[in-house]
Amino acid sequence: MLLTLPQFQLAAGLSPVMAQRWFEPFSNAAAEFQINTPARLAAFIAQTGHESTCFSRLSENLYYTDAERVARIFRSGFDTNKNGVIEPAEVAFARAYTRNPEKLANRAYAGRGGNGDEASGDGWRYRGRGLIQVTFRDNYFRCGKALGLDLIATPDLLLDYVNAARSAAWYWQTNGCNELADKGDFLAVTRRINPPAEGQADRLARLEVARAAL
Repeated sequence: MLLTLPQFQLAAGLSPVMAQRWFEPFSNAAAEFQINTPARLAAFIAQTGHESTCFSRLSENLYYTDAERVARIFRSGFDTNKNGVIEPAEVAFARAYTRNPEKLANRAYAGRGGNGDEASGDGWRYRGRGLIQVTFRDNYFRCGKALGLDLIATPDLLLDYVNAARSAAWYWQTNGCNELADKGDFLAVTRRINPPAEGQADRLARLEVARAAL
Protein backbone atom coordinates (compact mmCIF):
# COMPACT_ATOMS: atom_id res chain seq x y z
CA MET A 1 0.00 0.00 0.00
CA LEU A 2 1.03 3.62 -0.52
CA LEU A 3 1.31 5.26 2.89
CA THR A 4 0.09 8.86 3.04
CA LEU A 5 1.17 11.59 5.44
CA PRO A 6 -2.25 11.81 7.18
CA GLN A 7 -2.31 8.02 7.62
CA PHE A 8 1.20 8.03 9.05
CA GLN A 9 0.42 10.84 11.48
CA LEU A 10 -2.67 9.04 12.80
CA ALA A 11 -1.08 5.59 12.84
CA ALA A 12 1.99 6.76 14.75
CA GLY A 13 0.14 9.23 17.00
CA LEU A 14 2.40 12.11 16.02
CA SER A 15 2.00 15.87 16.02
CA PRO A 16 1.85 17.53 12.58
CA VAL A 17 5.44 18.74 12.99
CA MET A 18 6.79 15.32 13.96
CA ALA A 19 4.80 13.58 11.23
CA GLN A 20 6.18 15.95 8.60
CA ARG A 21 9.71 15.43 9.90
CA TRP A 22 9.53 11.65 9.78
CA PHE A 23 7.17 10.87 6.90
CA GLU A 24 9.61 10.88 4.00
CA PRO A 25 12.45 8.99 5.74
CA PHE A 26 10.00 6.48 7.20
CA SER A 27 7.91 5.84 4.10
CA ASN A 28 10.96 5.56 1.84
CA ALA A 29 12.63 3.09 4.20
CA ALA A 30 9.47 1.02 4.48
CA ALA A 31 9.16 0.82 0.71
CA GLU A 32 12.84 -0.08 0.29
CA PHE A 33 12.51 -3.07 2.61
CA GLN A 34 9.09 -4.34 1.45
CA ILE A 35 7.14 -3.12 4.47
CA ASN A 36 4.29 -2.46 2.13
CA THR A 37 1.01 -3.94 3.37
CA PRO A 38 -1.35 -2.67 6.09
CA ALA A 39 -0.35 -5.55 8.39
CA ARG A 40 3.36 -4.95 7.92
CA LEU A 41 3.12 -1.17 8.21
CA ALA A 42 0.92 -1.28 11.32
CA ALA A 43 3.32 -3.63 13.09
CA PHE A 44 6.37 -1.63 11.98
CA ILE A 45 4.87 1.68 13.09
CA ALA A 46 3.90 0.18 16.46
CA GLN A 47 7.32 -1.30 17.12
CA THR A 48 9.33 1.71 15.98
CA GLY A 49 7.02 4.01 17.91
CA HIS A 50 7.66 2.07 21.09
CA GLU A 51 11.40 1.66 20.57
CA SER A 52 11.91 5.36 19.84
CA THR A 53 9.45 6.74 22.44
CA CYS A 54 7.08 7.96 19.74
CA PHE A 55 9.85 8.89 17.30
CA SER A 56 11.51 11.23 19.80
CA ARG A 57 14.57 9.20 20.86
CA LEU A 58 17.16 7.71 18.51
CA SER A 59 19.70 6.55 21.09
CA GLU A 60 19.13 3.93 23.77
CA ASN A 61 18.21 5.29 27.19
CA LEU A 62 20.59 3.64 29.63
CA TYR A 63 19.95 5.93 32.58
CA TYR A 64 18.58 3.71 35.36
CA THR A 65 18.08 4.55 39.01
CA ASP A 66 16.83 1.13 40.20
CA ALA A 67 19.63 -1.41 40.72
CA GLU A 68 17.23 -4.36 40.85
CA ARG A 69 15.86 -3.35 37.44
CA VAL A 70 19.39 -3.11 36.05
CA ALA A 71 20.18 -6.61 37.32
CA ARG A 72 16.92 -7.95 35.86
CA ILE A 73 17.09 -6.35 32.41
CA PHE A 74 20.81 -6.85 31.83
CA ARG A 75 21.14 -10.40 33.14
CA SER A 76 24.20 -11.28 31.06
CA GLY A 77 26.20 -8.55 32.74
CA PHE A 78 24.97 -8.95 36.29
CA ASP A 79 24.16 -12.64 36.81
CA THR A 80 27.62 -13.03 38.28
CA ASN A 81 27.17 -16.64 39.43
CA LYS A 82 25.21 -17.62 36.30
CA ASN A 83 22.35 -19.27 38.19
CA GLY A 84 19.56 -17.27 36.56
CA VAL A 85 18.36 -15.85 39.88
CA ILE A 86 18.61 -12.19 40.89
CA GLU A 87 20.35 -12.23 44.26
CA PRO A 88 20.97 -9.41 46.77
CA ALA A 89 24.71 -9.38 46.07
CA GLU A 90 24.03 -8.91 42.36
CA VAL A 91 21.65 -6.03 43.03
CA ALA A 92 24.29 -4.46 45.25
CA PHE A 93 26.85 -4.88 42.46
CA ALA A 94 24.47 -3.34 39.91
CA ARG A 95 24.01 -0.28 42.12
CA ALA A 96 27.42 0.98 41.00
CA TYR A 97 26.09 1.11 37.43
CA THR A 98 22.99 3.19 38.11
CA ARG A 99 22.86 6.83 36.96
CA ASN A 100 25.85 6.17 34.70
CA PRO A 101 24.73 5.21 31.16
CA GLU A 102 28.21 4.82 29.67
CA LYS A 103 29.46 2.59 32.48
CA LEU A 104 26.30 0.48 32.31
CA ALA A 105 26.50 0.02 28.54
CA ASN A 106 30.12 -1.06 28.73
CA ARG A 107 29.27 -3.67 31.38
CA ALA A 108 25.96 -4.89 29.97
CA TYR A 109 27.13 -5.31 26.39
CA ALA A 110 30.72 -6.47 26.99
CA GLY A 111 31.91 -9.54 25.11
CA ARG A 112 28.70 -9.92 23.11
CA GLY A 113 27.88 -9.45 19.45
CA GLY A 114 31.46 -8.74 18.47
CA ASN A 115 32.02 -6.22 21.26
CA GLY A 116 35.28 -6.19 23.20
CA ASP A 117 35.52 -6.40 26.97
CA GLU A 118 34.16 -3.85 29.42
CA ALA A 119 37.29 -1.70 29.19
CA SER A 120 37.10 -1.51 25.38
CA GLY A 121 34.22 0.94 25.43
CA ASP A 122 32.41 -1.00 22.71
CA GLY A 123 29.26 -1.36 24.79
CA TRP A 124 28.77 2.40 24.80
CA ARG A 125 30.16 2.92 21.30
CA TYR A 126 27.74 0.41 19.79
CA ARG A 127 24.75 0.95 22.06
CA GLY A 128 21.25 1.00 20.59
CA ARG A 129 20.67 3.63 17.92
CA GLY A 130 18.03 4.22 15.25
CA LEU A 131 14.27 3.72 15.27
CA ILE A 132 14.80 0.05 16.12
CA GLN A 133 17.89 0.20 18.24
CA VAL A 134 20.71 -1.50 16.36
CA THR A 135 23.06 -2.77 19.07
CA PHE A 136 26.49 -4.50 19.15
CA ARG A 137 29.48 -4.14 16.85
CA ASP A 138 28.54 -7.08 14.62
CA ASN A 139 25.10 -5.62 13.94
CA TYR A 140 26.58 -2.20 13.24
CA PHE A 141 28.93 -3.83 10.73
CA ARG A 142 26.14 -5.78 9.01
CA CYS A 143 23.80 -2.81 8.97
CA GLY A 144 26.48 -0.50 7.63
CA LYS A 145 27.39 -2.96 4.88
CA ALA A 146 23.74 -3.23 3.83
CA LEU A 147 23.13 0.52 3.86
CA GLY A 148 26.48 1.63 2.45
CA LEU A 149 27.58 3.37 5.66
CA ASP A 150 30.73 3.05 7.77
CA LEU A 151 28.95 2.55 11.08
CA ILE A 152 31.99 1.02 12.76
CA ALA A 153 33.92 4.27 12.42
CA THR A 154 30.91 6.58 12.80
CA PRO A 155 28.09 4.88 14.73
CA ASP A 156 26.33 8.22 15.24
CA LEU A 157 25.30 8.13 11.58
CA LEU A 158 22.29 6.19 12.87
CA LEU A 159 21.07 9.36 14.60
CA ASP A 160 20.29 10.88 11.19
CA TYR A 161 16.57 10.55 10.40
CA VAL A 162 17.09 8.81 7.06
CA ASN A 163 19.64 6.37 8.46
CA ALA A 164 17.59 5.80 11.61
CA ALA A 165 14.59 4.78 9.51
CA ARG A 166 16.58 2.71 7.01
CA SER A 167 18.44 0.84 9.76
CA ALA A 168 15.14 -0.04 11.41
CA ALA A 169 13.62 -1.25 8.15
CA TRP A 170 16.78 -3.24 7.34
CA TYR A 171 16.71 -4.89 10.78
CA TRP A 172 13.00 -5.62 10.37
CA GLN A 173 13.34 -7.34 7.02
CA THR A 174 16.58 -9.14 7.89
CA ASN A 175 15.03 -10.65 11.01
CA GLY A 176 11.93 -11.96 9.29
CA CYS A 177 9.49 -9.47 10.77
CA ASN A 178 7.58 -8.98 7.51
CA GLU A 179 6.67 -12.65 7.44
CA LEU A 180 5.70 -12.65 11.12
CA ALA A 181 3.51 -9.59 10.58
CA ASP A 182 1.84 -11.39 7.66
CA LYS A 183 0.97 -14.22 10.07
CA GLY A 184 -0.31 -11.77 12.69
CA ASP A 185 2.22 -13.04 15.25
CA PHE A 186 2.96 -9.70 16.90
CA LEU A 187 4.54 -11.21 20.01
CA ALA A 188 7.06 -13.03 17.83
CA VAL A 189 7.81 -9.73 16.10
CA THR A 190 8.46 -8.15 19.49
CA ARG A 191 10.80 -10.97 20.49
CA ARG A 192 12.86 -10.47 17.33
CA ILE A 193 13.40 -6.87 18.46
CA ASN A 194 13.38 -7.26 22.25
CA PRO A 195 13.71 -10.92 23.34
CA PRO A 196 12.20 -10.40 26.83
CA ALA A 197 9.23 -8.60 25.18
CA GLU A 198 9.59 -5.59 27.47
CA GLY A 199 6.82 -3.03 27.01
CA GLN A 200 4.48 -5.39 25.16
CA ALA A 201 1.35 -3.66 26.46
CA ASP A 202 2.46 -0.36 24.95
CA ARG A 203 3.45 -2.05 21.70
CA LEU A 204 0.00 -3.66 21.46
CA ALA A 205 -1.76 -0.37 22.17
CA ARG A 206 0.25 1.27 19.40
CA LEU A 207 -0.61 -1.61 17.06
CA GLU A 208 -4.34 -1.08 17.58
CA VAL A 209 -4.01 2.63 16.81
CA ALA A 210 -1.97 1.93 13.69
CA ARG A 211 -4.38 -0.73 12.44
CA ALA A 212 -7.33 1.64 12.84
CA ALA A 213 -5.54 4.35 10.88
CA LEU A 214 -4.51 2.06 8.03
